[in-house]
Amino acid sequence: MKILKNAGNFIVLTPEKELKEQLLRIEGGGRTCYQSKKNEINEKTAKKFVRMILKRGHESVIEHSNMTVQFNNVSRGFTHELVRHRLCAFSQESTRYVDYAKKGEGPDLEKFQIKFVVPPHQNENQKVKLEDGREMSAVEMLQEYEKFYRSLRKAGWTPQDARQLLPIGIKSQIIVSANFREWRHIFKMRTDQPAHWEIRKLMCDLLKYVQKIVPVIFDDFVYEGMDQDNIPYFKKATLE
Repeated sequence: MKILKNAGNFIVLTPEKELKEQLLRIEGGGRTCYQSKKNEINEKTAKKFVRMILKRGHESVIEHSNMTVQFNNVSRGFTHELVRHRLCAFSQESTRYVDYAKKGEGPDLEKFQIKFVVPPHQNENQKVKLEDGREMSAVEMLQEYEKFYRSLRKAGWTPQDARQLLPIGIKSQIIVSANFREWRHIFKMRTDQPAHWEIRKLMCDLLKYVQKIVPVIFDDFVYEGMDQDNIPYFKKATLE
């Protein structure tokens, strides 16, 4: 069993140059609506045009865009929340077909480890009293999950059956593609202070990244600071 604390990370798979060039595509699409193309479209005109249409609330035009992001070492709880944003394409690590015990040509039912994501602001070694009088820490509980999973596999249970009893904190990976408008919606929902700490931390980091690459799309989100658990949060976008 392996504990992951603050291990979640992202990789933007869309090259920076491509993200910036999509502003030109957005201006081209928007000027089609107005039949207003007079001069050559360039980076300067695209930024000015995009800022104008966002202020007007004409956000459908920024759907002529796409950004793909890979999220690593996140929990199944993280991915359960993310896939609720339905205007995206998702490819997620499968707990049916990914065998935690697989090594080489066959399963190693003695040495495999399951990875679990735990809250970084909690002490996973803290003992709590159970209803039957015993004391147990979160780490010990997760160790029991792994032992039980191993025993089920040894008893002949398939990975897809044994995974049914694993907790939501098991490690996962997911790749997400969405247009800029949907990413704005994701950031609006997931960087606000009430959002869950795990998805909020990574979405705040991702938002800071895209604000540097394509600020005209995302710079109306305002960084507010850290909460009591040292997790960042943003003020909701002023344009929505």
